[in-house]
Amino acid sequence: MLAEHHDISREFPEYSSMLKALCAKDETFAALVSKHDALDDEIRRLEESQQPISDEEMEKMKFERVALKDRIYQALRAAA
Repeated sequence: MLAEHHDISREFPEYSSMLKALCAKDETFAALVSKHDALDDEIRRLEESQQPISDEEMEKMKFERVALKDRIYQALRAAA
């Protein structure tokens, strides 16, 4: 299975300019985006290289990524 990119800029292209602006002015928001994208990179790396990791650990990572995405989306909607 090929891993898909789920970085925030691809997930929310309609908020591209707002995403950049919020990252520039809000350190907490920028940290959320950075953490999400780093976790996405790690998940993709593990999937592509078929590294040994339990299904439970992979699911935990994916649930964390979704939770971060939800928080980022809520912040984007609040700023809109």
